[in-house]
Amino acid sequence: MYASLSQPSLKAALWDMDGTLVDTEPYWIAAEHDLVEAHGGSWSHEQAMQLVGQSLMHSAGILQDAGVRLEKREIIDTLSARVIERIKEDVPWRPGARELLDELHGAGVRCALVTMSEGPLAREVVAALPKPYFEFLVTGDTVSQGKPHPEAYLTAVERLRLSDPELTIDHCVAFEDSVPGVAAALASGVVTVGIPHQVPLPDDIRRTTWSTLAGRTVAELEQLVLDRARAASGVAAAGVLLEGAN
Repeated sequence: MYASLSQPSLKAALWDMDGTLVDTEPYWIAAEHDLVEAHGGSWSHEQAMQLVGQSLMHSAGILQDAGVRLEKREIIDTLSARVIERIKEDVPWRPGARELLDELHGAGVRCALVTMSEGPLAREVVAALPKPYFEFLVTGDTVSQGKPHPEAYLTAVERLRLSDPELTIDHCVAFEDSVPGVAAALASGVVTVGIPHQVPLPDDIRRTTWSTLAGRTVAELEQLVLDRARAASGVAAAGVLLEGAN
């Protein structure tokens, strides 16, 4: 069911991490380059861009194809450890992300992290925040199918519903920067905001696109939820009119 037109409400914000909350993609790319080079191969920027937003298992397979002679689990552990080292040195926050998180927190909007990075890295990033903004984390090692599959987002919505059974996908907004991430959010049905960073996002009328989170407000997100409700109401009304005409 869609939110009532009389009281449409934003209840939750679902955040991607790498490239959206933090600019860790350069850390991942550097770790990939070092790993491939250590195994006698070469790793181009174009190859690295193919992995942005993908599940780590998928990425590990691509790195094996590039010559890395390790099991997928070893590849993931090696890359993650290196990125965690860099995060401990410096957390590269994306513009406006912490400010919007703080405003959402103050407004009582629940937040969850939905990332293909695994728990240890995600927890390191979250621990660097000044407040417990995130109610819970859905990480790549807790789902069976990574982005672009919607499982991670559907899992987050179901967890939110445990304490609010009236919450639906239409009360939730997702923030994503990558093509696989946006695809996952859209497939789940949540209102989706794309903030392209390392790679461009193809045109798609199903999502909203912002160039940055800097200066963005809770009121704007509430408007997106309202717009969804109005659009759904209009479609439903048109269907009733068509049925009546027949």
